[in-house]
Formats: sequence, C-alpha cells, structure tokens
Amino acid sequence: MSIPVITSTGEAEDKAIQEKADAVQATASSQSPAPVTAAHPDWVRLKTAATALQSLQAKDGSLPEVVHHTEAAAHVAVIVGSINALAPSFPHDAAYLELLVQDFDAWADGGFGVPDFLDSLLAFQPQQHRENGLQHLVVFPMYTQNGSSSRLVEAVLIEVIWPEFIADLEGGEYSNRLFVPIRFLDFTPGYDSNSAVLFPETVGVRETPTFTWGAIFADREAARFRKVLRAAAQITSLELPPEARELLEDQQLTQETFVMWDLIHDRTHMRGDLPFDPFMIKQRMPFFLYSLEELRCDLTAFRESVKIEKDEKASLEARRHAKLVQYAVIFDRIFRFAITGSRVRNYDGLGGQLLFAWMHQHRVLHWTDSSLSIDWEEVSQVVIELGLRIEELYWRSIDRPKTAHWLAAYELVSGTVTPNPASVWAKGPEALPLAGPPRGLTDQVLDDEFPLSMFYEALEKKMRPVIESTAGITGTFTITSSTEALNAL
Repeated sequence: MSIPVITSTGEAEDKAIQEKADAVQATASSQSPAPVTAAHPDWVRLKTAATALQSLQAKDGSLPEVVHHTEAAAHVAVIVGSINALAPSFPHDAAYLELLVQDFDAWADGGFGVPDFLDSLLAFQPQQHRENGLQHLVVFPMYTQNGSSSRLVEAVLIEVIWPEFIADLEGGEYSNRLFVPIRFLDFTPGYDSNSAVLFPETVGVRETPTFTWGAIFADREAARFRKVLRAAAQITSLELPPEARELLEDQQLTQETFVMWDLIHDRTHMRGDLPFDPFMIKQRMPFFLYSLEELRCDLTAFRESVKIEKDEKASLEARRHAKLVQYAVIFDRIFRFAITGSRVRNYDGLGGQLLFAWMHQHRVLHWTDSSLSIDWEEVSQVVIELGLRIEELYWRSIDRPKTAHWLAAYELVSGTVTPNPASVWAKGPEALPLAGPPRGLTDQVLDDEFPLSMFYEALEKKMRPVIESTAGITGTFTITSSTEALNAL
C-alpha cells in the first residue's frame, strides 16, 4: 500500500502529513500476515500428524481397522488445531479452511470411512487470487499424480507464481481463468515424488463437482528440466545457444518460462477442431492418441511463442520468455519426456520420441560423430509443421468414425517412429479386428508399441540416474557446472 504525500507550503505541515502517511503504512504492513515457512511450528505439527495418519489409511483413504481410530483421532486433532492456528495467515482462504476443519471433524466423528471433503474442496478457489507470492495451505485426502495412487491425507504449503508479463498475456489473447501456477514451500510424502500438479479431481469426495481450477508446480518442472538438460547436453556434446544456457543458471527465469508454456498448453486442450473430448475422460483409447493430444498442446505453445517473440507490441519480458519457451519445449520433450517412466503405454514418452524423430528426419537435428546438433535457424518451421499435421488429423477426423480416426492417428505416428516388429497394428487394417467393438482394437496395442530407438536406448542408460534423481526436486536445486551435475549423482 502506497500513501501519496501532498505538497504544502508549510514545512511543519509537510512533516506532519508525511508522519501520518508513514504511520498508516506501518499499520497496514503490521496487519498483513507474515509468510508461513517450512519451519513454522504449526506447519511442522500439521505435516507430522498428516504423515503419521497416512500410515493408518487404506488405499481409498478410510481407516478400516477400528483399533487405529483412537490414534487417528489424535492425529486429526493436531491437524485441526494446526489449521486453526495457521488460518490467520491465509485470510483469502478463510471459508475454505473453516470448512476443512468441519470436514476433518465429520470424517473422525463418522468413524473414518471413505473420506468426503467436497464441501471444503468447493470453497477452495485459488484461481480467484492469482497474486505473485500469495501463499495457500492445502490439506486434503487425495492421490498425487505420478506420486501416490492412494487417497491419503496430504498437506502442501504453496506459493503462487504470477509475474506481471504472465498476467498481461492471460488478460489478453491467452485467457485461462482456471490456470494456477505455483511453487513448493513444503509437502508431505505424496509430493516427495514426480508429481508436479495439484488437481481438484484427485480429492476424495462423495460426488464429482465441476472443476474450476488446476495448479501446476512450475518450480519442480523448471528444476528437473535444468538438471536433465545440463546432463544431457554434456552426454550428447550438444552446444546450447546462449539463451538456453541462461535457463541452466536461473531457476526463477526457468520457472517463469514454464508458467508461460503451461498457460498456453493448458488452454489448448479446450480449443481447436477437436474430434473428441479433449481430456479424453473415461475414454479407453490407444495410448498414442494421448501422445498426440499432449504433443498438440505443447506444439501450440511453441508456435504461439514464435508468434509472441516476433510481436513488437508484446512486452520485452514476454518476448524474452517466448524464445525460452521454444527451447524448453524442444529440450524437455526430447531429453526428459522420451526416457522418463516405464515403457508401458508411455504416451508422454512417445510424444518425445516423435518430436525427436521428426526433427531428425527433417534434417534440423543431427547425431553425427557422436555429437548432437540442431540447426536453430530452421528448426521452428519444422516443429510448427508437426503441430499442423496433428491439427489436420483432428480437423479431418471430425468427419471420420472413431476407428478410422484411430487408424489415421496410427499412420501419422508410425510414419515417423518405427513400431514394434511384433505389432498387429503395424500390419495394417486387414490384420485388426475391425468388425468388433473399439475395445478390441485397443487391446491389440502393445504396451511398448513404439520402442526406443538405438539412440534413445543408449541415452536412457546414461541418463537414468539423472532422471531418477529428480524425484521430489524443488526450486531450491542449484548446481553450477555440468561436471558437478554428473558427479553429484
């Protein structure tokens, strides 16, 4: 809060006005809640109790063993007491925290059945308070994507990332009212994992509500990107452009770049000529369709970033980050996505393989003399062309039956990434059970329908320790050299 000073002719009057302004400013500052750190005693108590409670819960979040109810009630009492103690630090979440306490009490009073936190979930609306540095205390029985598949009580202390240039982009052509970029301050074990999202659909509730927000931990995305890219560049002898090297050295710059990428990616799921539900909720489809959808959104972010970089009306910050988004999309896709996770229906992995192979076959990416190089002057048009191919597939498939769309999508992918030699799909439509229900076609897709190439097999072996070391990483990660990055493993 800034108090203007009124100019007057009397020095004494000027001084009195300034002193009054300073007093008002001091009062306003003293009324602002102090930030909650990971060392805050009430947070520590809450985190400890929630972690202890997890060990008593079943996969669905309930406590079926009555013998544990007394201990669980004690943990809930600590959680509730800590929430009440911390609540004044989160006045913007007052209604949510009040209902959260009620949901915990109702769960305990009801005998610790399958938890239902619908009332508090509906009251938690972080998308209404997108302010840079604003904190939230989030406590729910939930699973954590790429973390725990059980609905355990998890607690996470977070901070919103909302720089001015992102607010300008979102307020203009890239509106996305549901998107909330955040960073970790501290968390319970479910987030000591690869999970980088906080989604309301993971929370234990009695009925499925309309979801009104989605949060992504940009600090984790940025930190693991920096660590993986640093090692991959050294292993492949890739010379990074000067702007890309900046990403390796500056966590804040990188996480803001990921916020811009995610802002555009997330909104793309709901835009365009879509032949099906863009989120493919409750649809059982071959996993390569998920690959194309996620890659479509990333390549849209890439294309829009090329557009913003060239837009003289855009702010300098937006144009600078737009260039960095292009590097981030390419490097994260070809280095981390392609070799992260198992080979069982790994749709993000396939998307990375597809981008790499497309760039290689269009001769803007080269693996020669055991060194990787990229022709940066030509790469943007080649990458954009792949996105346009996927968009053409979607547009044409609006007029196609589901089976025909699936076959066309497979043709697009297999035209660039070589299928498994044992694949039935690779033999063509005449080998597939087209007369039966679509599920029969999905069942014919191999878990690893598109195996890693020889290049990726070799890279994965060298990068495996680096990839594994990024589980649980946050924005506090700092390494200053490529040699140190590898030696630190």
